[in-house]
Amino acid sequence: MREWLLVTTSTPGGSSTLRVWAWRRLRGLGAHYLQQSTCVLPATPETRRAVNRVLTRLRDEDAQGQALAIAFTDTTQEDAIIAAFKAERADEYREVVERTQSFHDELAHERSARRVTYTELEESDANLAQLKRWLDSIRARDYFDAPGASDAIAAVESCERALAEFETDALDSELSQASGQQRPPRLRALGDE
Repeated sequence: MREWLLVTTSTPGGSSTLRVWAWRRLRGLGAHYLQQSTCVLPATPETRRAVNRVLTRLRDEDAQGQALAIAFTDTTQEDAIIAAFKAERADEYREVVERTQSFHDELAHERSARRVTYTELEESDANLAQLKRWLDSIRARDYFDAPGASDAIAAVESCERALAEFETDALDSELSQASGQQRPPRLRALGDE
């Protein structure tokens, strides 16, 4: 039988900042909300530690929270909760795939505007790093192997390949400009004869 955490939070009279902070932390773990301020999470060592940190901060700031270890006695209910977790992660994976299209569109725009430069490369590299972090955080809270993970991984990998091509073109462009439109000779490695 799978063990779950039922987490409740309450910030009566407390700041909305604290309430939002707790909600964001729990959602970041992948918590599924049953109703306002009540959510469930699979009970893992990581979720237990993270929930305990949330509850400690709530109590330190005169708010309340509890985490109860529970098990579903009705498999239909548990299956419905698992389906909800999967649906939430599948939506997130789908959004990653959509955002990768924007990444490709931006590279295409920069190429058409003839801005294949280091500056644009650096900006796109930061955008790719953000996509990777986002995908990693979704995968960390994907407790039940939601559909769409492989599509999202492949989409981010396609962005990596596209950025590598853009990087090569940016380098070629800068070298061409530096040499007065002539490509410099290829440098030989030490030991090449």
